Amino acid sequence: MSMRHITTALRTLLCLVLLATGAEASAQGLTKQEAQRQARDFELGRATEVLANIMREFGEGFVEEVTAEELLKAASKGMISATDPYSEYLSEEDMAAFEIMTTGRYGGVGSLIRKRGDYVLFAQPYKDSPSDRAGIKIGDKILAIDGEAMKGRSTEDISSRLKGEPESDVEVVIERNIDGAVDTLRICRKRISIPSVDYAGILRDGIGYISHNDFIEGSYDEMRRAVEALVATDSLRGIILDYRGNGGGVMSEAVDIASLFVPRGERIVSTMGRDSSTLEHYTTRYAPLADSVPLVILVSGSSASASEILAGALQDMDRAVVMGSRTYGKGLVQGTRYLGYNSYLKYTVAKYYIPSGRCIQSRNYASMRSEGRVTTVPDSLISEFATRGGRRVYDGGGIVPDVKLEPQYVSRFAVTLYAMGYMEDWADEYMRRNHAKNIDVRTFSITDEDYADFCRFIEDKDIPYESETRKALKELEEAAKNDLYEERLDEAIDALRALVKDDKMSNMETYRSDIIEALNVDIVMRYAYRSGVQEHMAASDEEVARAIELLLDEEEYRRILSEQHLEQH
Repeated sequence: MSMRHITTALRTLLCLVLLATGAEASAQGLTKQEAQRQARDFELGRATEVLANIMREFGEGFVEEVTAEELLKAASKGMISATDPYSEYLSEEDMAAFEIMTTGRYGGVGSLIRKRGDYVLFAQPYKDSPSDRAGIKIGDKILAIDGEAMKGRSTEDISSRLKGEPESDVEVVIERNIDGAVDTLRICRKRISIPSVDYAGILRDGIGYISHNDFIEGSYDEMRRAVEALVATDSLRGIILDYRGNGGGVMSEAVDIASLFVPRGERIVSTMGRDSSTLEHYTTRYAPLADSVPLVILVSGSSASASEILAGALQDMDRAVVMGSRTYGKGLVQGTRYLGYNSYLKYTVAKYYIPSGRCIQSRNYASMRSEGRVTTVPDSLISEFATRGGRRVYDGGGIVPDVKLEPQYVSRFAVTLYAMGYMEDWADEYMRRNHAKNIDVRTFSITDEDYADFCRFIEDKDIPYESETRKALKELEEAAKNDLYEERLDEAIDALRALVKDDKMSNMETYRSDIIEALNVDIVMRYAYRSGVQEHMAASDEEVARAIELLLDEEEYRRILSEQHLEQH
């Protein structure tokens, strides 16, 4: 390893140390006492010198060759592990993925892909994307790209070949799933924008519904168009905003989306770093479109960050009823700093506070350094706050819904079938037989004959699944053996074993309803894209039905927003 490479890595590492400790490169503008500054500078200098010596020794004397970049990534990873899970070092290679995550845009053909056997298939062409306009369907097999055979290639390799500069061409040879025909397509790559709103429409009785899956650049524009379309209908009586599973994203998009429902100039969120000198307020800046339309916001345990800002802010203003299960509790704000050499540090710079003043952060990552584990806020430190109308709300971890619902779970067996690709493989076969069929996406379901066919399809497949009940029974058997109760409990354990039918085909019957619905979703995707899937799911969703009932019950809706206090948990 050359000294130039070590020096480059050390410069980047020094930037990481400086940012992680909050120190500055010079003494200008410091507000702390000189003694504190000198002590901090000494500690920083000592730590940097030790790190430099470690890297130099490994680079020059380790028994096997190790590069400066490898040492840098390992050192930065170790350093950042002492902070929180949201901070990370982003090398030049990582920045492309980071841009897609924050903007939802990239240059390519616009489709998800998946591996089956020796080949990679198109798994989900986005509506109106280059792949969609080229006539590519789910299940079409990729045989070659730009004249090079793709048999045996990984999804990562093929993804990188399909991506490229917008307006550049890529030649793809595909084998059609429907009839096996081989076609050569020349596709012009475009700037792909991943949709933020999956579906928006009227479900029934004048109740609108919007499924919003993340907060990326442009989410406000998509949400605005969705709300405009709903408001334009004559019979609109309320809107359901579905943020279940929405992991958040760009905070400013949440503030702008809130402006669709509350007056301009309303404070939605505030952020503050180490002290009050870093306090910043973020207010709505657009005129509302639906400031008097009743709202229900659906949330879940995986609703986080920006989705919690939006739900919590509208709850604090008594503007929307929040329904579902307690949210994740991510009240931390990340920023990025350039480190040089096309690398960046993404790190936590502040906490955010919604209008009532509460911070919804649920995990104390500082305890990793002192206790070696992440802790949660104890009940003794949970504080009470008030909504605009005086309802009690609490900090200490996530948004507690106004109306609590038990989470809906899908069986692990059904999830395992899907994860192994068996449902998609069978759906490909289904489409070969039924591609000319017209379906109603809201009511579609496979028939009993179709399910019997899927069961036959599964018969020779290996499914590595064991139920929790079967695992517990094995543990009971082992404990009985260790405690010398084996003979006395033999009959009881045999009886339990007979009751717990955990073989593959028994599970196909036990979890039939979950499996059928997962297959329905996969098939609807092939006919009607993601929007059709979301419309199909919303039509039969029990939580959506509860939200509709509440919006139609004007008296109960008003009672919740004017009288109902929240519980701590």
